[in-house]
Amino acid sequence: MKVAVVGATGLVGTKMLQVLAERNFPVTELVPVASARSAGKEVSFKGKNYKVVTMEEGIAAQPAVALFSAGGSTSLEWAPQFAAAGIRVIDNSSAWRMDATKKLVVPEVNASVLTAQDFIIANPNCSTIQMVVALQPLHAQYKIKRVVVSTYQSVTGTGKKAVDQLFNERGGADLQASDMAYKYQIDLNVIPQIDVFLDNGYTKEEMKMVKETCKIMQDDSIKVTATTVRIPVVGGHSESVNIEFENEFDLAEVTDILTKSPGIIVQQDDATQLYPMPLWAHEKDEVFVGRLRRDETQPKTLNMWIVSDNLRKGAATNAIQIAEYLMEQGII
Repeated sequence: MKVAVVGATGLVGTKMLQVLAERNFPVTELVPVASARSAGKEVSFKGKNYKVVTMEEGIAAQPAVALFSAGGSTSLEWAPQFAAAGIRVIDNSSAWRMDATKKLVVPEVNASVLTAQDFIIANPNCSTIQMVVALQPLHAQYKIKRVVVSTYQSVTGTGKKAVDQLFNERGGADLQASDMAYKYQIDLNVIPQIDVFLDNGYTKEEMKMVKETCKIMQDDSIKVTATTVRIPVVGGHSESVNIEFENEFDLAEVTDILTKSPGIIVQQDDATQLYPMPLWAHEKDEVFVGRLRRDETQPKTLNMWIVSDNLRKGAATNAIQIAEYLMEQGII
């Protein structure tokens, strides 16, 4: 199968190449695509070097599927052109997520919505992906009324410039404003802002979590409120999630449901201080869940802690799992 990776030289694009290789996706020919300024560079895949090509050359190569991770404006311009050429696009940007004509997919939750008519498929926001993987099996059993989530998100979610800022600050470098991905120092700090502020006082990232959760879980009655925070960690988003159900739950049953659900690893042992951490989730494809406990201030309400590698399950792996599903269904 001929596969294009659009944005192949970026953080997520590089991770897509790694995950494609690790999961043995049947790539017969790789087409790495990037902007004109990156064309001609080389990327490595399964021990072989491939030359990066332009968007036009990527379309001309006629891949079966194109994994996009090149930013929203690029996706808005080029995804329709790839789709018009009969190429399935799985897009990692925010460009198509809330488009009513496009599917927003987390395979463990709603892969069944995909059909042969879907040529542009949206990959959700990283922080939303890991949360809905854990929420869906509990929603099916107890019906979720409301979710309160606070996130602790890695600098890799911003990109290479943010990673460089963190390590340069840690090394004592004197940074100019142009060297900084954030307005403020991130090392030894916490920044309670991800993306721009909107008129309602929430950030764009926070409202992504609100809207995307309902779309993916196909239930607009679920109330979600979010606070998203950037922390000085490289790789792995963490979330504190408070969930109010319509129906009463049993904590042992909750643990059993999550343990048996696809894509989830429960890490919970108070006696040995076992709980999910970015350290454990690094380079893993699963969503890790722990700190399961009843909210003692309110009935039918559960607290949990969710951690996942944001470049893998939060981006590259989820996109590739969508491609795997399309392949299993004979769509590609």
